[in-house]
Amino acid sequence: MTSTESSAANSATPTEPTRPATQVDQIANRYADELAGLSPIMATQAGVETYNSQLDDFSPSGHAARHRLAQDALRQLDAAECVDATDQVTVAAMRERLGIETELFEAGEHLRNLNNVACPVQDVRSVFDLMPRKTADDWAVIAARLAAVPASLASYRAALSEGQRRGMLPALRQVRIGIGQAQGMAGEGSFFDDLIAAADAVPPTLAHDLATGAAQAKAAYGDLADFLADHLAPSAPDRDAVGRERYELASRYFLGSAVDLDEAYAWGLDELARVAAEQQAVAEEIGGPGTSVQDAIVQLDKDPRWQIHGTDALRQWMADVSQAAMDGLAGSQFDVTDQVRRLECMIAPTHDGIIYYTGPSQDFSRPGRMWWSVPEGVTDFATWHERTTVYHEGVPGHHMQVALATANQAELNRWRRMFVWVSGHGEGWALYAERLMDALGYLPEPSDRFGMLDAQRLRSARVVFDIGVHLELPAPAEWGGGTWTPDKGWAFLRKNVAMEEAFLRFEFERYLGWAGQAPSYKLGERLWTAARDAAAESARAAGREFDIKQFHMRALRLGSLGLDVLRDALTGTSA
Repeated sequence: MTSTESSAANSATPTEPTRPATQVDQIANRYADELAGLSPIMATQAGVETYNSQLDDFSPSGHAARHRLAQDALRQLDAAECVDATDQVTVAAMRERLGIETELFEAGEHLRNLNNVACPVQDVRSVFDLMPRKTADDWAVIAARLAAVPASLASYRAALSEGQRRGMLPALRQVRIGIGQAQGMAGEGSFFDDLIAAADAVPPTLAHDLATGAAQAKAAYGDLADFLADHLAPSAPDRDAVGRERYELASRYFLGSAVDLDEAYAWGLDELARVAAEQQAVAEEIGGPGTSVQDAIVQLDKDPRWQIHGTDALRQWMADVSQAAMDGLAGSQFDVTDQVRRLECMIAPTHDGIIYYTGPSQDFSRPGRMWWSVPEGVTDFATWHERTTVYHEGVPGHHMQVALATANQAELNRWRRMFVWVSGHGEGWALYAERLMDALGYLPEPSDRFGMLDAQRLRSARVVFDIGVHLELPAPAEWGGGTWTPDKGWAFLRKNVAMEEAFLRFEFERYLGWAGQAPSYKLGERLWTAARDAAAESARAAGREFDIKQFHMRALRLGSLGLDVLRDALTGTSA
């Protein structure tokens, strides 16, 4: 395990509250505490270990309980008095988040929640990655949670069965992916076998409990695979597109803002063309006049300066890049404390090729972590393509964003610090952070800027793909004409994304199964940039010099918000 740390003499603990808890804070804290009990997976993700031996009830009744909790909180907010601007933002944020979650519940989206990346199939497994494994007591909690897997997955089957009864089914493509993933968890040498193999110094009775729990978890995934194959797949629809009504709801959930989808689609096409032209110009810097983007990729992949061999070297490189970014940005661009400075770089126990971030616990005993899920057999890595990814997931991207909010106990209640994640806010900031690092001089080599533009091109392309395919919009002639279909979308991605086919196939299936999420990166970046430009214009109009560090710190200390709420908070119009 590698970490980036600093010995700077800053506060070693999160800041203490400087404002007394208001009625609004009490409502938000109570909601967070009760939500943790109803969603132990979310509690673990937030660093609340009270429920680490339990798993979620995904059944219709389990979802109904969380819905009632949200409705109770909204009713309490209606009667609460806001005493300051912090309260105003909290009320606006809770009304927005709990309101859109209510709409999704009433639409029954939880009854067909099945995709390749973000549903109970993955969540029940991945929560084990965040659990402590140092002591026998830690392993006893893991054994208890393993024993809870069968009931949790049975409750998930109950929700999917109810969706089937109502004629609300996930697409067949996602069902088949779920079958494969569940079979992988059920087979020999699965994650659960590897998990308990790491418990090599526990008492025999505990070792037995772990082995029994792992066997039960594997059997439960086997049951899920059989259920999906025998009961859901025969009636699942072939059509991947969710249609405009469902897409508009999903987009509002991921952005915290209602955007004009047709305008966003047209903007995505223009943005893709702009980024592609910018990338072409850098390709010619790398290889000379006439060098194509593909030629530049081949040249960079062969250049030993940008090659890393082995996962140990990869992890160390991640840590070194993160450390350099933290050392350069702390103080000059962001005000951080010791616990925020610490970022652990990890090789994930899975092998699906994604890179992701998990936030720190409330007390920072579990630090923020950047994970690289390395595909089996892959030992060589091209750093030209990934430096900007480290900035996105780590510093100043997700880690700076999440850790600063988590540490802000002086102003924010527990719900705002630990239990809110709006994709457009989070992923938009991280994509904005990639461009920020270029502006600050952290991508000095043409290869690094080429890699950043390659990532930006992917994010632009999926605005077009996601909206175009799910809304079945007209496709430009150069991309096949007629109406967008998954097949046309696949050819479009192959042309615009420099990614190995297995990785791109994962992305393709993700966009089809998780409608509205992928565009939140680029659309979120667009809204972040607009907020910054508006703040700069306001400063100029008032005769002041715009302080971008002050803007960033003010915005990030608000925590994750729907983008409309963020805009209003930054302009002082929250109500």
